[in-house]
Amino acid sequence: MGQALVQCAASFPELSVAAEIDAGDDFKAALAHCDAVIDFSHYATLDGVLALCVENKRTLVIGTTGHSDAQIAAIQQAGKSIPIVFAPNYSVGVNTLFWLTRKATEILGPSFDLEVVEMHHRMKKDSPSGTAKRLAEILAEARHLSYQNDTRHGRFGIVGERTADEIGMHAVRGGDVVGDHTVIFAALGERVELTHKASSRETFAMGALRASLWAHGKDPGVFDMQDVLGLI
Repeated sequence: MGQALVQCAASFPELSVAAEIDAGDDFKAALAHCDAVIDFSHYATLDGVLALCVENKRTLVIGTTGHSDAQIAAIQQAGKSIPIVFAPNYSVGVNTLFWLTRKATEILGPSFDLEVVEMHHRMKKDSPSGTAKRLAEILAEARHLSYQNDTRHGRFGIVGERTADEIGMHAVRGGDVVGDHTVIFAALGERVELTHKASSRETFAMGALRASLWAHGKDPGVFDMQDVLGLI
């Protein structure tokens, strides 16, 4: 993603790359030369990134996933001091999928069973993906369910019949798949499926760069790509 961000930045005449930071580099020194930080490193680095961005009043775009509840709370706290864009996925297409998923859930109603299937490359470390989790959260919000209590992660053995309220979550790993996500609405006699497939990491990089431009100069707060795209 770092390489994709640097390459795609050339498509934005109003942007320039002030620094490229990898493990062991002096992140604090680099902050003196930039207006915004885009972090696609690893959730384990979040605490340090947040602290330095708040200290130096820098706009932050968070592209990592897999955060703990405590880290999410820290992001919300930091958002009281600086503008932060925090999204599970920066693709314009995926954020359109988020919007369509909410609308479809509201229109189709409780007679449709809800399932989420995601597939990623063999090197992905967290499961489910941040995008799949967000899709399930949207389904839960629209149906007045609980993501924590009503999501069933895979099925094995004699698990009994599917309940009306559960949200199925299934993660597939293999090859070099950048990211596929499908939301399934299944009822008796018919099925609706919404699918997004990413074939290049450039789509995420372009969205993150767009988010940095949108957020810079905003008042403090925590935003996501729905805000950036005007879908809220």
